[in-house]
Amino acid sequence: MKKLLLILMIGVVFMSCAKEDKVAVISTKFGKMIVEFYDDVAPMHVESFKILADEGYFNKTTFHRVIPGFVIQGGDPNSKDDDRMNDGTGGRAGKFFGIGREDDPASWNLPAEFNDKEHVKGTLSMARSSNPNSGSSQFFICHAATPQLNNQYTVFGQVIEGLEVIDQIVYADTPRKQNPGYRGPDGDNPLEKVEMNVKLVKRSEAEKK
Repeated sequence: MKKLLLILMIGVVFMSCAKEDKVAVISTKFGKMIVEFYDDVAPMHVESFKILADEGYFNKTTFHRVIPGFVIQGGDPNSKDDDRMNDGTGGRAGKFFGIGREDDPASWNLPAEFNDKEHVKGTLSMARSSNPNSGSSQFFICHAATPQLNNQYTVFGQVIEGLEVIDQIVYADTPRKQNPGYRGPDGDNPLEKVEMNVKLVKRSEAEKK
């Protein structure tokens, strides 16, 4: 009987370890944000983000659009260079999801996975153009509740630790903060780069740090 119980306990421990989910740790000069994913409602977006994170795709990209009361946006590989004017124009999905040309990774986009998750402070959602099926690597994190975005953009995660980091990033100095009349394409891009590094870790490991 004791032997059977021991086997069952080992099985339970093994299953719990095997099923442990991963979270993203987004590190910036202001601190770290820990993000959990919503695989159940946006599986393709989550998979794409994880693939790119494992590739190191996001590392040294910046939060190139910061608007108080709205969002901080990043994930564009163009932001790695010193040309501020092309930030916000690049990116791709982590693999071919049926949109774009399969033999041209630069053309890969994500189909919309709009869902019932609301855009609240800390929500991780996918940026896109006017085309609903144009998500790539660029994402945004809400600084405040933005109900106007509900069911219009794909929510695929939530910041569960480090909400105060959003507050610091969003108030970084930008051309438009210095001059409200500024109309350049980099108006909401911080004057001093806010770079990120993104890695995936087991939830239990993130909680220990």
